[in-house]
Amino acid sequence: MVTLIPSRDRCKQRPRHPEKAWRPDTPRLPRPPWIRVRAPVSPVFAATSKIIKANGLVTVCQEASCPNIGECWSKHHATMMILGDICTRGCAFCNVATGKPDPVDLDEANRVSSAVNKLGLAHVVITSVDRDDLADGGAHHFAGVIGAIRGRSPATTIEVLTPDFRGKKGALECVVAAGPDVFNHNLETVPRLYRSIRPGARYIHSLNVLARVKELAPEIVTKSGIMVGLGEHISEILAVMDDLRAANVMCLTIGQYLQPTPKHAEVKSYLHPDVFAELKDAALAKGFVSVASSPLTRSSYHAEEDFQAIKRAMAHA
Repeated sequence: MVTLIPSRDRCKQRPRHPEKAWRPDTPRLPRPPWIRVRAPVSPVFAATSKIIKANGLVTVCQEASCPNIGECWSKHHATMMILGDICTRGCAFCNVATGKPDPVDLDEANRVSSAVNKLGLAHVVITSVDRDDLADGGAHHFAGVIGAIRGRSPATTIEVLTPDFRGKKGALECVVAAGPDVFNHNLETVPRLYRSIRPGARYIHSLNVLARVKELAPEIVTKSGIMVGLGEHISEILAVMDDLRAANVMCLTIGQYLQPTPKHAEVKSYLHPDVFAELKDAALAKGFVSVASSPLTRSSYHAEEDFQAIKRAMAHA
């Protein structure tokens, strides 16, 4: 998946992670041979890149050297990042810049829906930075973007990958009422590691977000994802699966954590592809309808294919 954000020079003028500057560098494990991808050469990749540049957009995939950029761009897959490029939180795993965000761009819904239309997307993922500075956490902006895409590209299915809105009253209800086809909120890691990896969030609150979506709109597909290689145990991963199923989550993604910089959380281990296959089998046995589990899997990786698989499964249920 490609993540699109408005082009800015701000991040070039200030540290991306001022909250991490004081931290000592963490060790970096050499990457194993299965964390390798081919350089992008597809003409569709080039066409996607041209559209992105023509719309004055920049991609997190480029800045973060996402391993899936060649495959995803070659399929015209896209994840739009809204509400700016500065996050109000500073998770230990994330490479998005942290700081004081700019005011909300009121024309963003128009520009995002235009890009979706020009790319001819059958399925789009809308995500955002955390906006704890906003009274609604950006929920009404999410709803506006969903509405704009529906107006311009009514056949496009929409997946949202939201923050937890940190208890903002009515925020979750606002996004759900806008009618996304898929609601994704990532747990990211096991509860034991939340304090060090995701200190601005709470595991139980994130679970409650997912459960509440199903209560509000049972027809919406719910989805979540976790990273591995941060020091968690297999038993803890299996317990997270059980928690997600108890919250009626239907789709799961599991991918290898890759350390963005020496200031970020260290990679404790690289799980072999065979382990990812075993985790997928375990998740399917627990009742997930769709599971993507591989070293290079990311939240929006193969999102369209996963959604279509879920629709087929639901049709035969």
